[in-house]
Amino acid sequence: MEHSFLAYLRGRCRSLPQVAVGIGDDAAVIQPPQANLIACTDQIIDGVDFDSSEHGYADAGYKAMAINLSDIAAMGAVPKSALVTLALPKPNATRIAGDVYEGILQAASEFQVAIAGGDISTYNGPLSVSITLLGDVPAGDPWLRSGAQENDAVLVTGFVGGSILGRHLRPTPRVDLANRLRELVDVHAAIDISDGLSLDLDRLCAASGVGVELNIPAIPIHDDAIMLAEKSGRTPFEHAWSDGEDFELIMTMSQADADKVLAMDHECEITQIGTILGRTGLWKREAAKLVRLSPQGYVH
Repeated sequence: MEHSFLAYLRGRCRSLPQVAVGIGDDAAVIQPPQANLIACTDQIIDGVDFDSSEHGYADAGYKAMAINLSDIAAMGAVPKSALVTLALPKPNATRIAGDVYEGILQAASEFQVAIAGGDISTYNGPLSVSITLLGDVPAGDPWLRSGAQENDAVLVTGFVGGSILGRHLRPTPRVDLANRLRELVDVHAAIDISDGLSLDLDRLCAASGVGVELNIPAIPIHDDAIMLAEKSGRTPFEHAWSDGEDFELIMTMSQADADKVLAMDHECEITQIGTILGRTGLWKREAAKLVRLSPQGYVH
């Protein structure tokens, strides 16, 4: 299977200048970046991160690439090349591999990512897709979780909550937006929302040694969270607070830079949801005092 499938892949994958030698050799030869090399990897498994009885394999492939692209966006970086590893169930392995790659190649094409290589194997188990994505930072330093400063504005892209209704399979990585903002303002810290708005925001604050005062009514709740709340018995806010897999960005920057960003038109909504505090934790204001909030989300 592997040799015939590699021939198929060589015919489907675009040649991009960042990869000098790609699929078909013992290892890839990748053009080194001029600045910081950024690397991330993530894996999705059938029955855990998607359900093949309900979702197409192309959606699984797209998600596997998109979640890595979201991590690259959270670093303020540009994606360049990817290594893809598939562990395939033995029944219909070739068909499944082809379907998965349709989604992978679609996401790769949208963001000019070269498939540099990887591995394929079959076994008696569920589909697993693992992607290692390489990128670089065009200028300056990568965004980290640890750079938030007291009095920073906290911004979030898009809308959150309810991704389980299907949005988690085809998220929109904010790569283009992140690189546009890099040219306009000084982002102090960033993280993407994979495990829940509150949990990932708490991780950013913990890494920076700060806290945040949240403007709860400003949190942008997705329509899917409202729909899900009608059946789940939870409120739309609870879904927005903790559902996860939104793959939006949380960013902190000075209030002056935030005002500049908020005054501009972008490819998606950007909302200020709070302000960084010197005291650690997540807080909301009730009357004249701050009340602590508990972060919730998916804990690995």
